[in-house]
Amino acid sequence: MNITVLPMAAEHIPAVAALEVACFSLPWSAEALREELANPFARFLVALDGDTVVGYIGLHAVAGEGAVTNVAVSPTHRRRGIARALLRAQARADDLLRITLEVRQSNAAARALYEQEGFRCDGIRPRFYEHPAEDAVLYSLYLKEE
Repeated sequence: MNITVLPMAAEHIPAVAALEVACFSLPWSAEALREELANPFARFLVALDGDTVVGYIGLHAVAGEGAVTNVAVSPTHRRRGIARALLRAQARADDLLRITLEVRQSNAAARALYEQEGFRCDGIRPRFYEHPAEDAVLYSLYLKEE
């Protein structure tokens, strides 16, 4: 497996939308993903195995801070370092001081990954998620001192 990480482009939208459906109970639509391509604050990356999209990460960046919108990896490609590669690629942006994200409290695999990558728990956002209802755990990664 040879994974390549690059900026999301219009041709990736159908595959990223399919990942959304496979990974999330309230998936983003293809139209919403298309809108992100025009958003000057959005930084979306895809992970390709050959020509196949096997993962993606979205981030909104404003004033030195990035907020991760989604991280998704195809169920058939999990536990191979793809989410880690996507996180690290986003963290390399020169202008970011901090990255934040939230994750379902029950998502132990994602939480372990974030903590291994240096994210620190900031707290809990009660009943943040729906379908099913669940608390979100908030995380921050400080990349540089202000």
